Amino acid sequence: MSIKFITAGGRRKTAIATVRMSEASKNELSIHGKSPKEFFKTDERARTALSAFTVAEAAKEYKVTAHVEGGGIAAQADAVRHAVARALIKAEPATRAKLKLAGLLTRDPRAKERKKPGLVKARKRKQWSKR
Repeated sequence: MSIKFITAGGRRKTAIATVRMSEASKNELSIHGKSPKEFFKTDERARTALSAFTVAEAAKEYKVTAHVEGGGIAAQADAVRHAVARALIKAEPATRAKLKLAGLLTRDPRAKERKKPGLVKARKRKQWSKR
């Protein structure tokens, strides 16, 4: 007998998270084998990663294992939240309305703009001198 699990992905800036979710006795999240508090170091980012569970108020409890790479710590927390929200929809389609209303299903499109030739940064120019 194989264990049934659901996979989903989430993104934020250059951070990419993939999660595997299966039914369990209580909601549990581990990222690279560590707890969210241990991995993200702060309560705020750990709460961000777990917020999809609190918003959805799912009928069942789930065990989630996540793999995240790229970006910074804050973007990784948002990517994990996005992936967990997508996985919850696959497991329980009724939670979609709550997650959508909270804005957890929308991928944040903001990212660093590329540097253009002739400029110092994406839009910053060298100081103009008349003489």
